[in-house]
Amino acid sequence: MWSSIMAALCYLVTLLSLLAGGRASGPPTGGLQVQLRLAGEKRKHYEGRVEVYYGGEWGTVCDDDFSIYAAHVVCRELGYLEAVAWHPSSKYGRGEGKIWLDNVHCTGREESLAQCPTNGFGVSDCRHTEDVGVVCSQKRIPGFKFVSAPQQRVEDVRIRAIYSQRKRVPVTEGFLEVKDGGKWRQICDEEWTQMNARVVCGMYGFPGEKGYNSRPYKLLTRRRKISYFGYSVNCTGNEADLSGCRMGRALEMKANPPCMKGMPVVVSCVPGRAFAPSHSAGYSKAYRPEQPLVRLRGGGNIGEGRVEVLKNGEWGTVCDDNWDLQSATVVCRELGYGSAKEALSGGRLGQGMGPVHMNEVQCSGFEKSLTECRFNHEALGCSHEEDAAVKCNVPAMGFQNRLRLSGGRNPYEGRVEVLVDRNGSTVWGTVCSESWGVMEAMVVCRQLGMGFASHAFQETWYWQGDASADDVVMSGVRCSGTEMSLPQCLHHGKHISCPKGGGRFAAGVSCTETAPDLVLNAQLVEQTTYLEDRPMYALQCAHEENCLSSTANARDSSSYRRLLRFSSQIHNNGQSDFRPKSGHHSWIWHECHRHYHSMEVFTHYDLMSLNGTKVAEGHKASFCLEDTECDEGIEKRYACANFGAQGITVGCSDTYRHDIDCQWIDITDVKPGDYIFQVVINPNYEVAESDYTNNVMKCKCRYDGSRIWTYNCHIGEQMSCNEGKEWPQEAQELRENQDKTSRAQQGLTSESEVIVIVSQHVHTTKCVLRF
Repeated sequence: MWSSIMAALCYLVTLLSLLAGGRASGPPTGGLQVQLRLAGEKRKHYEGRVEVYYGGEWGTVCDDDFSIYAAHVVCRELGYLEAVAWHPSSKYGRGEGKIWLDNVHCTGREESLAQCPTNGFGVSDCRHTEDVGVVCSQKRIPGFKFVSAPQQRVEDVRIRAIYSQRKRVPVTEGFLEVKDGGKWRQICDEEWTQMNARVVCGMYGFPGEKGYNSRPYKLLTRRRKISYFGYSVNCTGNEADLSGCRMGRALEMKANPPCMKGMPVVVSCVPGRAFAPSHSAGYSKAYRPEQPLVRLRGGGNIGEGRVEVLKNGEWGTVCDDNWDLQSATVVCRELGYGSAKEALSGGRLGQGMGPVHMNEVQCSGFEKSLTECRFNHEALGCSHEEDAAVKCNVPAMGFQNRLRLSGGRNPYEGRVEVLVDRNGSTVWGTVCSESWGVMEAMVVCRQLGMGFASHAFQETWYWQGDASADDVVMSGVRCSGTEMSLPQCLHHGKHISCPKGGGRFAAGVSCTETAPDLVLNAQLVEQTTYLEDRPMYALQCAHEENCLSSTANARDSSSYRRLLRFSSQIHNNGQSDFRPKSGHHSWIWHECHRHYHSMEVFTHYDLMSLNGTKVAEGHKASFCLEDTECDEGIEKRYACANFGAQGITVGCSDTYRHDIDCQWIDITDVKPGDYIFQVVINPNYEVAESDYTNNVMKCKCRYDGSRIWTYNCHIGEQMSCNEGKEWPQEAQELRENQDKTSRAQQGLTSESEVIVIVSQHVHTTKCVLRF
């Protein structure tokens, strides 16, 4: 009787304390085993809302009394070294179902969240507006690939191809194996689903899964002793990694065999078009690929960049509001990659231009295109500072194993050395530096996963590379800049031709994770275009700097030149400052204008006929690269006064006003008619940029002999070789010779892009010919 009264009093005291707002901290849950995952509106695989799997149901954790120590426990239990931060108030969205844990008190030394004192499972007075989230470090605990079950650590995951397919690159099909306790084990396919295969394929850089011929795998299974992993896997199909999947039931390991009704899991993936092995023979006719609706720009490595969408013929960006891994994965799969590794926000991979087409994007994860997802058509309040970007999983192509940088002061620079097949064996050698430039260096840095090229070197005597690799094994390299590896560029093949030889003249590069990106303000050009008739006696300095057409050489000082004048504002949208290629010591002083040229040619100004023939031209030497004006909050860093440093800071613009000498095209000899007005920034690719496609501006132009109109000015691709005109002679000859010369001698594959260097008066245009 007395014991019953005391128990009732204790219960009453506890109830009153809870009603008064106090919370009792219960004992740790001890030997209970739970599973954790990070969920919600996350942008990285190592962050998200903390969810607990208990009693056959997923639930959340309340933020009351949560601390960084509890976050450390969560992250370590998920296989990360530590926590970076934690967030209250459902930052990653409101969860569903039970709130399993409340008033979590951890010291940080616990091995599992279940060992921390709490109110007890399911005892909570919280709402889902208080769901807690964590951000873990990107570094994994050694030997911890993903959590398969409580206290179960798996060291690695792989797709093991059978013998007939092991030489295929990339590996797209094979047994799925997990490394557990230092031993590779197979997973039983009794409960395996298509959604599980979708997640595995996404991890390895493939957009989807497909069926396979099971017969050879069944034969192999019968001949071998299979060691099964102890748990099944249960994925929804939207997870970016197996670590996000819920583990299924435990296998009955005592059974003989454990996987009585099935066999080891086999995964077969569909590679994206850029990674699929080619079986076609010969050249196909010229074709124009289907116009994509989504593209990536500004990324230094394969499968990453700012997300841009085509709408009504105009490219625009995506606002990062609600941008998460699920939406990012739709983009990655649409472009032929796997699931997203990271959904980036805040213009992390450079700011775009034009309109913001999509805002508050919400994808189910199974859309074929980002354009099929729900989104807010109104982008009010979204600026390009909020441009969304992605980093995707890409297939392991082995590119990095066949290229290296040698002799540099750090891993990001050095002499370029390639691994080639010679007489049945592989040897390392150098690349001939003749015509070696930034485009070729860009491909090298991308192949090595080192981002952008900051410089291309034609002499590398100061870098002592591997002496056994001094011989030149690749020459005549010409790249468009879009290739994934150096061998995909046009080159001489087996017949090496390098007059200067290797050694000190071998090609070299330096790489960087960030690069500038220059974009011209097309609207300002259109608004400020006008004609001016100016006498020759007022153009002496400009004449000395070759800013007039050649016919001005024979005119007397009393004659006039007709000038198409305009202002140009060039903005740096990239991630690093734009600096001239050469240092102060090599700048050229021009006495007449009293200024230094830090780049011999910075822009080209051309007036062309509608079929692409140039009728008038101009160029602007970079006599003064400086920050004329900057975005709010950014300070100017470069000024030309007093022989100062030249450049354009990220977020700043350099403006050439219409009244500056050489800021024109001399159209004195141009007949009335319709034309194309084109401006090209950094035309010779002297300085590396993250995106060259936005360096060109085109306008339609009408001239009646006394007035001129410019309209429809837009940023876009440079005039291609076949856009409204005949093939240049050099291109035509090369095309005809392809039928006469073996592909092996030219070093081309059946689907090579042949890069033809076409001399066109002042500058060189790179044209891509598809056969």
